[in-house]
Amino acid sequence: MKKTFYSNGKLLITGEYLVLDGAKAFALPTKKGQNLIIEEGNNKEIIWKSYDADGSIWFEDTILFSDITKEATTENESIKATLTTILHEAFLLNPDFISNSDGYRITTELGFPKSWGLGTSSTLINNIAQWLQIDAFILLKNSFGGSGYDIACAQNDTPIVYHLKQGNPIVEKVLFNPEFTQHLYFVYLNKKQSSKTAIAAYNINKKNNLAKNIALNDQITSEVLNATTLQSFATAIQKHEVQMSIILETQTIKESLFPDFNGVIKSLGAWGGDFVMVIAKDNPTDYFNKKGYDVVIGYKDMILEG
Repeated sequence: MKKTFYSNGKLLITGEYLVLDGAKAFALPTKKGQNLIIEEGNNKEIIWKSYDADGSIWFEDTILFSDITKEATTENESIKATLTTILHEAFLLNPDFISNSDGYRITTELGFPKSWGLGTSSTLINNIAQWLQIDAFILLKNSFGGSGYDIACAQNDTPIVYHLKQGNPIVEKVLFNPEFTQHLYFVYLNKKQSSKTAIAAYNINKKNNLAKNIALNDQITSEVLNATTLQSFATAIQKHEVQMSIILETQTIKESLFPDFNGVIKSLGAWGGDFVMVIAKDNPTDYFNKKGYDVVIGYKDMILEG
């Protein structure tokens, strides 16, 4: 019997880094996500196949039940090792899927290119949690770690405000459908960003002013949500970008790559990689295409609005 599960992708608009320490983050689920398809198998193993958005296979392997049930003893960071770790943590939360099965054939199907950074891992974890009827936030915490805002996006079809309270996820569905969304775009920087350096800078700098920075972030998040004009929205977004630039001690993405752009550009999630949000009165596609950035997507084409 075939079972299919689906989760939404995500974009983090406010609260990057600070969300790890309890700040309120405004996040948007994307129209594209990931499917997980479960079929019965045999030989006490999982035959796993993962498809990218273009139909190509980006991962294919066989995982033995015996590897899932035993605790990993290596820090191997291969895709197979990472997947086995997730399945091992899922097994600890619900062992029945191993003890009551002969095997599985499992397929994943991405609706967005894997390189885009819209949540290949978070959608997988949420799909596995749906399949096994376990808590996706706990599975994330025990495997990948992170704030969990991406899990919240995977589970919700509307914009959300997310924060951690004493380590527990708090998810609030919010209305966000201003008239100016036709002036909002998402541009892919074609650069997979490792956030380790930025997180290290954040961790060093957060200690002295954490409460102040969280309060300012939460105020800006409120301003973003309540903006009624393009100008007020752009002002709030610009304020957020400046705040994070100060905290991370790094240039804004506009300063470093697009100083001549007539509009506002905001880094999303891990600074310097994946997508940026662009606020512009006129369609900026030609500008970014001439700079070598071919993926420019309008708000309504990218964001799931519920």
